[in-house]
Amino acid sequence: MKVLVGLSGGVDSAVAAYLLQKEGYKVTACFMRNWDSLANNDYLGNPNINNSQCPQEKDYDDAVAVAKKLGIELLRIDFVKEYWDDVFSYLIREYEAGRTPNPDIFCNKYIKFDAFLKFAKSKGFDMIAMGHYAKRIDKNDKAYLCKSFDQNKDQTYFLSQISQDQLKYSLFPLGDIDKKEVRKIAHDLNLEIADKKDSTGVCFIGERNFKEFLKNYIPAKKGNIVDIDTNRVIGTHDGVMYYTIGQRKGLGIGGIHGETAQGWFIVKKDIKNNILYVASGSESDRLNSDSCLVSNLNFITDKPKEGQHIYAKFRYRQKDNGVTIFYKGDDLVELVFDEPYKAVTPGQAAVFYKDDICLGGGLIDSTYYKGKRTDL
Repeated sequence: MKVLVGLSGGVDSAVAAYLLQKEGYKVTACFMRNWDSLANNDYLGNPNINNSQCPQEKDYDDAVAVAKKLGIELLRIDFVKEYWDDVFSYLIREYEAGRTPNPDIFCNKYIKFDAFLKFAKSKGFDMIAMGHYAKRIDKNDKAYLCKSFDQNKDQTYFLSQISQDQLKYSLFPLGDIDKKEVRKIAHDLNLEIADKKDSTGVCFIGERNFKEFLKNYIPAKKGNIVDIDTNRVIGTHDGVMYYTIGQRKGLGIGGIHGETAQGWFIVKKDIKNNILYVASGSESDRLNSDSCLVSNLNFITDKPKEGQHIYAKFRYRQKDNGVTIFYKGDDLVELVFDEPYKAVTPGQAAVFYKDDICLGGGLIDSTYYKGKRTDL
């Protein structure tokens, strides 16, 4: 069986390719180029980036070295337009609306498991594979997306928007091993990237000062930071869209004379009036919600029943939170929480689970506490 592996230049995809070879698959690798830092003017002149080589090109060189070591062909494909249209434009729209998006989820949905899969099929490959920590289990002619053995690295949260058809054509070779074993295998193979640090930041854009990066696409617009309890102005911000609910760092608010410092955190963003509202003291009283509405629904295999108790994650690596699901329309559900949860944020993903099976997910539209909407 012919498999096209997405080889990123990192250790996970390299070991995934090796494990598939070991299992007898006919493996070809492919490096995806999805972001043009030079064309988008966010790379040149950035003091945080080593200008001797674009980080993405360094990743490509690492992928070339891995492919040579494993003795497999390496293809290269550009999805710059697709990434801009389907992922990055969505990210900017969400930030402009004052929401907190998760572009990695849509990167998987539209790039890695759509554009890449179509490319693989056009070249005659039977399957695609990635270095994600997740499992695919087939049962009764259905493919189920399940949590990986390494619970700390499990990435099903980011795969919650892929379809059943996409899953059926996908392999996840790292599903039954942990990161420590991945690095050991890489060392045993004498791969130069065996100790390369994990990539962080936005999918394909990488690590950077994200606030400064956003300013290239959403112009800064200074406004007031207001104490929500007293309505007094206690500072200024560069633009409401650059901040997230619950954020404490980077607010630039010092101590107030005559008051005991308790630490400020963001509780509300008023996009229309460009005001950032903050509070101090206990977060639980300010950031809790007991239900939310979720849209942009995607169910990978089994759709939960009305009133069924399931589990949800509202952030990556968050514990599973007990919820009960109620359908409010074809593309809208209400999740009623077992207990109040903190910092459930509009724009972020709500990902549904039943035991270790990822059922799918959607995007958080609005949050509520004791019947009152909390995100306005």
